[in-house]
Amino acid sequence: MSNNTQPSNLFRPLLAAAFAVSASIGAALPAHADYLWLQTENGQTRAQVGELHKAPGQLSELSEPRQVVAEGKTVPASADAYVLGKEEGAAADQRFSATRAGSDGVLTYYQARFGRQETKAVNDLELVPTTPQGNTYQLMFKGRPVAASQVNVDTSEGWRRVLAPAKNGTVSFTPSFPGLYVLEVTARVNNGSVKIDGKQYDEVRHTATLSFEVPQ
Repeated sequence: MSNNTQPSNLFRPLLAAAFAVSASIGAALPAHADYLWLQTENGQTRAQVGELHKAPGQLSELSEPRQVVAEGKTVPASADAYVLGKEEGAAADQRFSATRAGSDGVLTYYQARFGRQETKAVNDLELVPTTPQGNTYQLMFKGRPVAASQVNVDTSEGWRRVLAPAKNGTVSFTPSFPGLYVLEVTARVNNGSVKIDGKQYDEVRHTATLSFEVPQ
């Protein structure tokens, strides 16, 4: 695989980025599109693809499914269930990643996180709470803070919102009812180009989710 996804410009001095988030540069990305997220079912954490409240997508269409464990190391995941294990010494929050090479020439890197206890990023693109279990989040790309033009919120109760960032690049909201919350952001790499198995992908996206449960 050859990968040409190096930074091509800077937003603001603090918010250096290698991509345009959502519709900030070029053609607008969909306000809501497929994403990969994690949720708990019967005491297990599972990966799902698609959108909440719609028929689940086909996990078999994804490649390189991996659970991201301590210090960013990864372990291959079962292509059937995508059930995450909880290893001794693993991070407090759980993470998962996968890739989809679309027939439309778009390569998407999916990165999901469940839980908001940790205040540091592990995935390349990740929404990070600024305090443990907090309600303010900073988008990070490869360890650097970046500004999202918007963050989408979906919930198990059907409540949806689009969050706009503050001047410092963070987004905030307070959950108002119990249930599953999924925060999603999609970033498009500036001048990104990847060649896989002889096929060129001229558009490269990163889609990240942060999901968590608010108990009764």
